[in-house]
Amino acid sequence: MPENLTYEEIREFLTLFGNSPYLQALVAIVLSFVIAYIVGAVFVRVIAPVVARTSADVDDVIVRNFYRPIFFTLFLFGFSVALRLIQLDPAVLSISLNILKTILIVVWLVFLFRITTALLEWLTTHPTRFQAFQPTTRPLFEIAANILFFALGIYFILISWNINPTGWLASAGIVALAVGLAAQETLGNLFAGISILADSSYKVGDYIVLDQKERGRVTQIGLRSTRILTRDDVEITIPNALIARSKIINESGGPWTKQRLKIPVPVAYGSDPEVVKEILLEVAKNNEYVEQTPEPWVKFAGFGESSLDFEIRCWILGPSKGRPIDSINLAAYKALTKAGIEIPFPKRDIYIKELPSRLLDAVRLREDEGPDRSMEYQSRSPNSS
Repeated sequence: MPENLTYEEIREFLTLFGNSPYLQALVAIVLSFVIAYIVGAVFVRVIAPVVARTSADVDDVIVRNFYRPIFFTLFLFGFSVALRLIQLDPAVLSISLNILKTILIVVWLVFLFRITTALLEWLTTHPTRFQAFQPTTRPLFEIAANILFFALGIYFILISWNINPTGWLASAGIVALAVGLAAQETLGNLFAGISILADSSYKVGDYIVLDQKERGRVTQIGLRSTRILTRDDVEITIPNALIARSKIINESGGPWTKQRLKIPVPVAYGSDPEVVKEILLEVAKNNEYVEQTPEPWVKFAGFGESSLDFEIRCWILGPSKGRPIDSINLAAYKALTKAGIEIPFPKRDIYIKELPSRLLDAVRLREDEGPDRSMEYQSRSPNSS
């Protein structure tokens, strides 16, 4: 076998240092240590300075941590050769080699854990380039990677000890199925949170409106739920699974953060539309919340039942609607009142086609009784003197 051939070649080389198995074993350990040290020096003095010239830091972390597993791999290989040279009992040799393999697997697992943490940290610092990797999703990816590497480590350790992992895998599958059924709702929220972060339909600080009419500023996007702060300073926690099934209106989305307002202003019939438009346009231009790009304008929207309907159309910097609308309405009311333009209220005329017959009979009876009967009613009233 190639492995035995390689071992025989190494053993033949070590005979140059003597025929004693213990001396050969010592030489194998020393040589493996020297080779490992030389490889580490190459990493530190040659490769690391080259990688350090790049703008990213993640490659520096990988190179710095890659030295240790390479060193242990070379050193433990020499140690395993030394154990074979001293001709231990087959059972003791097998256990010793399995221990060395286990140590080597653990060393590589630690390396994978470290570079995964460094890689995820780098990815989350560039959320615009890698939308799925956000600061809030970093723990999820770390946990998933750690579970994966841990499972692979257990698998290879079992194989190194000649243990069939099939039964363990079947048991793990049954446990995973039971956990999945028991935590179905939690897992649904978890995967919905991942999809929300991956799609980037909204982010922290955006104003959103859901199907359930909840509107507020997003304060936190978690793996299980999203929190929004309403205009009443009430924080609402909504499960991500519910948000994933809802239509989301992101008022902070689009090419810019500005938002257009349409503020209706009715005036009385008989008012000069040109004068009204000039007054309302001046109100919009002088308001502190209104952006001048795009320019505000006033639309004559139509003829209402009791008013001429106008609309102030303008842009504000963000979707915080409350204060801009209040400020514009107040200024418009004062300006129209100062100009003598009336803001009407609905008026209704009631026409009675026919009175009920009993009411008509009562009216005729009062008329037939005359004024004397009316005086009699007044004398009977409690307020009569």
